[in-house]
Amino acid sequence: MPISSRSFYPSQCILGEGPLWHAGRNSCFWVDIEKGILYEYRFSDGQAISYCFEGRTSMVIESAYGHLIITLNRKIFKFHPDSGQLEFLYEVDPELDTHRFNDGTADSRGRIWAGTMHLSHLPGTGTLYCLDPRCRPEPKLEGLAISNGIAWSPDNRHMFFIDSPTHRIDAYFFNEEDGKIEFDRTAIRIPPEMGAPDGMAMDSEGMLWVAQWDGFGVYHWDPQSGKLIDKIELPVPQTSSCAFVGQELDCLIITTARENMSEGELKKYPQSGDCFIAEMPVKGQPVFKCKL
Repeated sequence: MPISSRSFYPSQCILGEGPLWHAGRNSCFWVDIEKGILYEYRFSDGQAISYCFEGRTSMVIESAYGHLIITLNRKIFKFHPDSGQLEFLYEVDPELDTHRFNDGTADSRGRIWAGTMHLSHLPGTGTLYCLDPRCRPEPKLEGLAISNGIAWSPDNRHMFFIDSPTHRIDAYFFNEEDGKIEFDRTAIRIPPEMGAPDGMAMDSEGMLWVAQWDGFGVYHWDPQSGKLIDKIELPVPQTSSCAFVGQELDCLIITTARENMSEGELKKYPQSGDCFIAEMPVKGQPVFKCKL
């Protein structure tokens, strides 16, 4: 039976991204990269709060110490949503003002994995960094175009990674102890007519749910066989990312965008940039917290 979605919050983001479930606050977060806005939707009372920053904010990660980690351009900050306090932690590539962070997440040991990209999407210029709890960055993958989705297998032995223009999802052997990765295989090849892979989420059964830009939805893939299983249809083309949310992790929040869309396209797809939700037949995995 097809999985249906519905509009969740009319955020009208230029570039919605980075959805995150925060169980302690019973909230989900997401960002509008281009507007520098961090959204928080509280499930307890159905209220949405927005926090505005100077700069492109591309990701939000929960910390093990009670705050959030956000990025602004190439800088990493601690953010305390209750007080609004913002504390600078680290900057990568300070000489590259043409670059910014894009997608990122934490691994089981509290490290942050976050990729950079050129503002004009120039190929070969991005880097996937891993930052340990002392903010020491280590380049893990270089020569990227648009560093995007990162997910961990349920047994934590593989990391899955997307460099969007390649139309691939690559699997890497992952050493939990020291954070080393080694290329294993290309797990999934996505035909161009299905859009480009963007953000993604791993479910508890080891299957991937991939937001596909210009693909009108989130696609359900088996990373072992590389086969497409299902699709969550959306009424907008620019599907950007997704995350399992809810106390049971049984819903999927989906962010979208309206970047560079014409007036005619926006009239045809007026919900572009909104946040959507789908009730899922499978649960997600708990999200790791960073220890910066």
